[in-house]
Amino acid sequence: MRLGKLAVPGLDRRTARLMTEAVAVLRCALGVGAYLAPGLPAAPWVGREASRQPATRLFARTLAGRDLALGLGALQAMLSGSELRGWVVAGTLADTGDLVATLLDLSKLPRRSRWLVVATTAGAALAGLLCAALVDAPGDELAA
Repeated sequence: MRLGKLAVPGLDRRTARLMTEAVAVLRCALGVGAYLAPGLPAAPWVGREASRQPATRLFARTLAGRDLALGLGALQAMLSGSELRGWVVAGTLADTGDLVATLLDLSKLPRRSRWLVVATTAGAALAGLLCAALVDAPGDELAA
């Protein structure tokens, strides 16, 4: 794939779909995990003490719905053969929003986990950006 003048070796439709599937499964796991144990995904962003607060737990659970919906939507599109790009773009926008929010308050995040949060959100956003153009591209790359 070429991204502007930057070539991304090995990134074809098959790889883009595998990456998209992995991100979708991780989103589903995060969503279910945040419903069941909301302090776990919240702690890297707000710290262990704050993650135990009722308001933080409530907020983590509300965001769990977003990730679960994006993950299940992408997986359903893959299984049904429907267009996948819209789900990838929606997830990329959500991840980019998470990254921007994280960077805006980076100095206030727990020192031990702030770069993990940046890497996670940036990695998911970058994966979506790279995959969006390829996941529905015509071709026989999936036959391999």
